[in-house]
Amino acid sequence: MLCAGPDTWYAFGVEFSRNMFGLLKKHTYLIGIDIEDYNLRLAQLGSYGKGLNLLAGNSQDRPEDMKPGSSDWQKWAIENIHLSTAYNGFRGKDVVATMPTSEVFIDHIKKPKTDNGKLQDAIFSKIKQKLPFEPLRKNTMIQYISTEQDNILVMATERKIIDRHLAIYEEVGLAIKSICVWPVALANCYMRFFGRRKSDLEAIVMLTYIEQNHTNIVICRHKNPLFARSLSIGAKQLDDEKVVTRLVLELTACKRQFGLLYQNAQIERLIFLSGQTVDKDIYATIAKQMEMPAQMGDCLAALHIADTCHLGRKSKSDKGRVGGPVDRRDCQVNWAVAFGLSLS
Repeated sequence: MLCAGPDTWYAFGVEFSRNMFGLLKKHTYLIGIDIEDYNLRLAQLGSYGKGLNLLAGNSQDRPEDMKPGSSDWQKWAIENIHLSTAYNGFRGKDVVATMPTSEVFIDHIKKPKTDNGKLQDAIFSKIKQKLPFEPLRKNTMIQYISTEQDNILVMATERKIIDRHLAIYEEVGLAIKSICVWPVALANCYMRFFGRRKSDLEAIVMLTYIEQNHTNIVICRHKNPLFARSLSIGAKQLDDEKVVTRLVLELTACKRQFGLLYQNAQIERLIFLSGQTVDKDIYATIAKQMEMPAQMGDCLAALHIADTCHLGRKSKSDKGRVGGPVDRRDCQVNWAVAFGLSLS
């Protein structure tokens, strides 16, 4: 992957690191930082022999009276990233980070025909009327993934947002190796934890990642994202049966749109990458109404928490515990994106 510089948005993790299992007995991955409007999660994994260890992890919720993206939010992110990486047992200064779901525009288009090599300009022309911000080419950072059947998964954001995130890591003193979008991080998490059988290499699966206020969908063939969409329905609303039904309708619409983009491509199963965030009965209801084979993909349960993992370690500034310990039995934190970033 290429490094993200102040003027370029690179490295969406399409080319993942080679599988380290069996190649190295011991390997420490980069720090993955999953930053959302309402939450900040950091994780660092390592491989030791045949399995994966969680070396360090931390999760912090944004104060409710703080506006996401504001200067106060930026200061809050800087302080908590600094405390986490300094006192929670993280190793090294290299990080792979993502941006909040709300700050990344995603679309699916057919690959434009261009003779002059200016493919990004051609892509911008196709999506500019849909952008949720001022559609100026010089202020729009675009990256894309060529998928299958001449389709392109397009991701775009404003340059000033990229600069804001780069400033956070520069202030903390971390070296950002790449900025990776959530669809790639989720596909990476699936591939490394739940797609390791030979039969999984060609299987198409629908990953469903339910957060507090939204649900992210990725349809992928092994490590390769083919389709992605974020829905404005989250775990906080799923105690209402009508909302669950609406989520099923939205998921069905994603499945239908995928079918229009990829002729004769069949989704084999539904995988919930959400741990214990949502009651398992709700997962079962969703799968039943969609009439799809489904499984739980709890990546926290799929790894070992290292003895050296200093979760909740006190800081030298006596500000108390920097985050709390991870409880496998009652974990309300979704770690899939953070783990996928660390493994990129």
